[in-house]
Amino acid sequence: MTLTGYDAAAVRRDGFAIVENVADSATVAVLLDELAAVDGPGAIRRRGSVHAVRNLLEAVPAVRDLARSAAARALVEPVLGAECFAVRGILFDKTPDANWKVAWHQDLTIAVRERREVPGFGPWSEKAGITHVQPPAEVLRDMLTVRVHLDPCGTENGPVQVIGGSHLHGRLSPEEIDEWRDGNDAVPCTSPIGGALVMRPLLLHASSASTVPDHRRVVHLEFAAGDLPGGLEWHGRC
Repeated sequence: MTLTGYDAAAVRRDGFAIVENVADSATVAVLLDELAAVDGPGAIRRRGSVHAVRNLLEAVPAVRDLARSAAARALVEPVLGAECFAVRGILFDKTPDANWKVAWHQDLTIAVRERREVPGFGPWSEKAGITHVQPPAEVLRDMLTVRVHLDPCGTENGPVQVIGGSHLHGRLSPEEIDEWRDGNDAVPCTSPIGGALVMRPLLLHASSASTVPDHRRVVHLEFAAGDLPGGLEWHGRC
């Protein structure tokens, strides 16, 4: 399957791409229905409403189907290769009760089955009962994120903003992040329903709070190209 306008070379060069029509209306409807029923340790609530859900690959069959779909594979395989697989799924939702902003950062942690002391891996943390760790930068360079929008996301909905090319420079110090932020233009990644932002984890990104009191639901899928060293295992593999 090919997706019109998708340029894998641009993802490698710029660290991101915005693609429409990754999930059709029927797929979005099924995802919304199954996500609405999710509760338990992976659901994060604020003022009674769920604004994030971790462990989606385990908890929601429709998310597993999305990660395995021809459309998702068409985005990921040209960058990571045909043997790649999904390793984590998260729901993010900005609502009037959970309308946060996120400072400029890189995505530096992965979810694993259990802690093993392997050189270059650390520090360690736990989120929703799942072990997380910061791996070496080379692991993150062989990963790709696909963020599928289940609601329209315009400039008023607190979209992710990115700084193109920043992923090519490894892990950045706080001082280097400030330099990138001050010296480069940020690109707001708006999307219609069913569209997706494809991005490298090491790409600098941020988001502002939404100015519109409505949902901004996004299924965040992470893909990897291979196994982890030293007996470490991805927590989810789909």
